[in-house]
Amino acid sequence: MTDTVDLEALAGVLDASGNYRILRRLKPWRPRSATSNRDSRCGLLVDVETTGLNVEKDEIIELAMLPFRYTLAGEVVDVLEPFDRLRQPLHPIPEVVATLTGITNEMVAGKTIDLDEVAAIAAQADLIIAHNAAFDRRFLERLAPVFAKKPWACSLSEIDWVAEGFEGTKLAYLVAGYGLFYDRHRATNDCLAAIEILSRILPKSGVTGLAQLLVHARRSMWRIWATNAPFEFKDILKSRNYRWNGEENGRPRAWYVDVSDEEKDAEINFLWREIYKSRVELNIVNITAYDRYSDRV
Repeated sequence: MTDTVDLEALAGVLDASGNYRILRRLKPWRPRSATSNRDSRCGLLVDVETTGLNVEKDEIIELAMLPFRYTLAGEVVDVLEPFDRLRQPLHPIPEVVATLTGITNEMVAGKTIDLDEVAAIAAQADLIIAHNAAFDRRFLERLAPVFAKKPWACSLSEIDWVAEGFEGTKLAYLVAGYGLFYDRHRATNDCLAAIEILSRILPKSGVTGLAQLLVHARRSMWRIWATNAPFEFKDILKSRNYRWNGEENGRPRAWYVDVSDEEKDAEINFLWREIYKSRVELNIVNITAYDRYSDRV
């Protein structure tokens, strides 16, 4: 039937009716302009599947890396061959993880990840991107030291998807927002979906997702710790987006907030005026793409 029926024409009719929303299968990325690779940079999209969410106890069972070339203006000019490897963990994959990812104990039996191969690919990257870098970076820095030496960016948090009109920030929502769908929860597929949304023009700002991402990734941030802040001011701190660090992770057990260069002085003055009532010495740490999302911060 598909030999005689123009499915794309039928999809267009349904779209035009206003009664249907059509999702098209995500196809392999292809260049959208004649921009040369000359003067481009090397990006690396990464995604991991793990046995759980605890970086101290859980393990990587799949790693995908997708090298690509991009310009400093945020245009993707080429996508290279993906790297995808499975890895057998020390303990069996939980059933809930196998159901979610489609990765079974039989699939990973005897499989390993060649860390020299990983390091050789990652070493070429000028920027590493993950769609939830706060998760992926922490696991990958434990897998291979090269990931701690590179600048990182997060396509989940460093693009204002809500302001652009998207209903959610998960990859599936973003891809659907562009009228597409794909087979989820395998690492390479997620990387291919991420490069697709990064290479497309954002609906409101009129720039590519990658362009907006690069602007945010280049910014220096400051982490200000409200160490020993009086307990009665906790609600005030929460209302200003401070977060509590209660873990034994080598950092203060205290409230903290991340602010931009432009916001730094105002936040310091707020703490002095409203929280401490004096000009106490504050613990302030500079954060760049080289350490953002890492446990080392």
